[in-house]
Amino acid sequence: MVEKIITLENMSLVDFLGPDNQNIRQLAAAFPGSKIISRGNEIKIQGQPAIISRINDLLSSLIEHYHQYGAVTDKTVNQYLSATSEEAEGRVLAASPDVLLFGAKGGVIKAKTPNQQKLIDAVMAHDLTFTLGPAGTGKTYISVALAVRALKNKEVKKIIISRPVVEAGESLGFLPGDMKEKVDPYLRPIYDALEDMIPAEKLKFYQENKIIEIAPLAYMRGRTLNNAFVLLDEAQNTTPSQIKMFLTRMGPSAKVMVNGDRSQIDLPTRQKSGLMQALDILKDVPGIGFVEMTAEDVVRHRLVKEIVQAYDRFDSDEQRRQAQQNGASRRDERHERRLREQGLLADAPAADDTDLPVNHEQAL
Repeated sequence: MVEKIITLENMSLVDFLGPDNQNIRQLAAAFPGSKIISRGNEIKIQGQPAIISRINDLLSSLIEHYHQYGAVTDKTVNQYLSATSEEAEGRVLAASPDVLLFGAKGGVIKAKTPNQQKLIDAVMAHDLTFTLGPAGTGKTYISVALAVRALKNKEVKKIIISRPVVEAGESLGFLPGDMKEKVDPYLRPIYDALEDMIPAEKLKFYQENKIIEIAPLAYMRGRTLNNAFVLLDEAQNTTPSQIKMFLTRMGPSAKVMVNGDRSQIDLPTRQKSGLMQALDILKDVPGIGFVEMTAEDVVRHRLVKEIVQAYDRFDSDEQRRQAQQNGASRRDERHERRLREQGLLADAPAADDTDLPVNHEQAL
């Protein structure tokens, strides 16, 4: 027997649990081999894994229903109990216009800033969307939520999420484990977002059956990505050939998102970012969405916003300083050239044979 705890957030417990917890008692009666205990804003489920998974799915559906209609009745519970799991899974998430998804613990996932809403609108309106923004603006999280929503609404048959594996000061070769163990840390933010949105048992099922794929960018070569919601994250670390390869994988019924942060390019110094090049090449192509996020969209700790703004100021100052240095260097060159033309500055003496070292061993 295993145990799972579901936390109820942002809801009236009386309206969800019913008078004297009648909704939970009704649910528990339908699964006599398990225990469902309501305590405060937590619901504890105990039983066999398969039963817990079913109860968890039902509770997730009831939470969605609550956020849509504001209450759950005994008739609502009975309707969900009588529905097949396929019907319950296929219910469209239409709680309200601004709600994207309900998380694994019942929390509401929605846009928190105007630019996050702009990103959602752009993805709804375009099959290919590029999103740029600094760390902490919710690019990855909102993108994964959009992908999960599309899967639950049966708009796509699978989710494919990829990142380029680029060493940022570390060396993959010295990390312990096999290739999967070396690469998984680079994909950890994707797993974290998915675990917030999909119950663990269902996420495991999706991954085992290739309904959700998370893989390095190199694994995309040669594929046609169709009937899928496809996300390329950290795209600033792609090379021009890599991003071209990825974009040309797009099938006729795919929804594709490309996210990146121009301030965190980890490619070698002389290597051009494929994302930056793609933005220049594709900026006038109709049917592609472009969204730019700023430090104002940071939804992490308040200091992250201050950090991003401080680095933006530093980068701007560095660019001005570099421009001033380049301008001063060009002025010095022009001044030196004019002095030479006026004969006021002698040309540097050319090297002649007397400057060469004598080879005392040369035959006479």
